[in-house]
Amino acid sequence: MTEALISTTAENSVNAAAAGARPVTPAAAPESAGAVAAEADIQAAVHAIADRSRHAARRMAMANRAWKDRALRAVGTALQENTQAILAANAQDVAAGRANGTSTALLDRLTLTEARIAGLVAALENLASLPDPVGNVVRGQTLPNGLRLRQVNVPMGVVAAIYEARPNVTVDIAGLALKSGNAVILRGGSAAENTNGVLVRVLREALESVGLPADAVQTVDQYGRAGANVLMRARGRVDVLIPRGGRDLIQAVVNNSAVPVIETGEGNVHIFIDESAGEEMAVDILLNAKTQRPSVCNTVETLLVHSGSTVLPAVATALAKAGVRLHADERIRAALPAAIESEPATDEDWGTEYMDLDLAVAMVDSLDEAVRHIRTWSTGHTEAILTNNLSNAERFVAEVDSAAVIVNASTRFTDGGELGLGAEVGISTQKLHARGPMGLTELTTTKWIVQGEGQVRA
Repeated sequence: MTEALISTTAENSVNAAAAGARPVTPAAAPESAGAVAAEADIQAAVHAIADRSRHAARRMAMANRAWKDRALRAVGTALQENTQAILAANAQDVAAGRANGTSTALLDRLTLTEARIAGLVAALENLASLPDPVGNVVRGQTLPNGLRLRQVNVPMGVVAAIYEARPNVTVDIAGLALKSGNAVILRGGSAAENTNGVLVRVLREALESVGLPADAVQTVDQYGRAGANVLMRARGRVDVLIPRGGRDLIQAVVNNSAVPVIETGEGNVHIFIDESAGEEMAVDILLNAKTQRPSVCNTVETLLVHSGSTVLPAVATALAKAGVRLHADERIRAALPAAIESEPATDEDWGTEYMDLDLAVAMVDSLDEAVRHIRTWSTGHTEAILTNNLSNAERFVAEVDSAAVIVNASTRFTDGGELGLGAEVGISTQKLHARGPMGLTELTTTKWIVQGEGQVRA
C-alpha cells in the first residue's frame, strides 16, 4: 500500500488555504485554539528550516567542485563508519512495517543492507568523479553590437523532496543536491523515520567536517504530514519540490503544492515482443525486467506479444518458474502451455503498477496495435521493444512517447546510476526541462550573463 501523504483533514486545510479561507475540520466544526496554535507553530518551524536552507544554499552555490567532492567523499566515509547504527535503525522501521502489514514490495524498498549501503557509498564516489554542472556554458555568442552572451547552469537553490519508504533516496537526493550546489529539505515518510533520522545526522556531520553548512541537508520528518503540507505551500522559500513514490503521493503533491513541482511518475512499464525477436534474448530480458527487483518503478508490468511470435511458451515457462503470476487475455491463455497457470486479465490489470511478481500479458497482431495499447495505458515512464527488425525498432522509438524508450535491453536500465548520472532524484515523466532519470544537470537552472563595454539600447 502507498502511504497517504495528506490526510482528509490536511487536504481540506490545503484546499481552504488555497481559496483564502480558514481551514476547517471534516465536520466543519470550529478549530480549537490549541489546534490553531499547533498549526501556527509547525508553520513557523518549517519556515525557519526553509530560511536556514536558503542561507545554506547561497553558501553551497559558491563552493567549488573540489570542496563539494570532499563533502561527498566525507559522507561516504561517514556512512561506512555508521553502518551498524544505520542498520539498527532500519531494522526498527522494517519490523514496524512488517507488524503494520506493509506489502513485500514496500518492505523491500524500505530495507537497507550492508550491500545496499556499500552501493550508496559507491554512488557518492561516482558523483564525486562526475563533472560539476555549475558554470557549464549551455550556449553563447557575441552580438553585432559587441555584447558577449553566455547562458550558464546555476543551482536551483532550495530543493525539497517528498518521498516514501526508501531511505536510500535520502542519500541519493542529498548527494545530487550537494554536487549541484543546492540545499535540500527532505520529507521521507513515517515508515522510514528511524533510518532517515540517522542518515540525516550522518549527512549533516559530514558536511560540517569539511566546512560546508550542515543546514544544506535538513528534514521536516519530525512534523509529519502537517510539516509536509507547510513545505508544499512554502513558495518563495522553496524553489522546487520533487515528489517520489506511488501515484497517491505524487498526485497529492501535484494537486496541492504552491511550490513549483517536477513530477515523477509511476512506472506502468511495457515490453513488446515482435515476431522477429529471438527466444533466448526474450527470456533473459523478461526475467531481468520482471524479477531482478519487482518493487521498483522500472520493472516491467505489461508484456505485449505479437501473434506471429514463437517465444511465448519459453518466456511464460521461465517466468512461471521464477514465481511470476500471469494476468493474461484470452488469446494468451489459449496459447500458453497447459502446465502454466494464469488468471484472466481485466482493464484494471492493464493500468496497474503491480510492484510485485505479477505481470499483465496481451497478444497483439501488429506493431500499430502494440503502440495503441501503450498509448492507452502507459504512464510515460519506460517502454521497450524486443526485435531483430530495424524498421520496427525505428518506428517504435519514433512513435512511443515515454521518458525512456529501449530497444533490445531490460527496462531496469532506466536508472540514473545505470545511465551514468551517478544517482537520480527520480524519474520525471513530465515534459518540462527534466524528463527521464534526473541527475545533476536536472537540479540546475540557467542564468544569462551579458557583458558589454558601455552599449545602450537604441
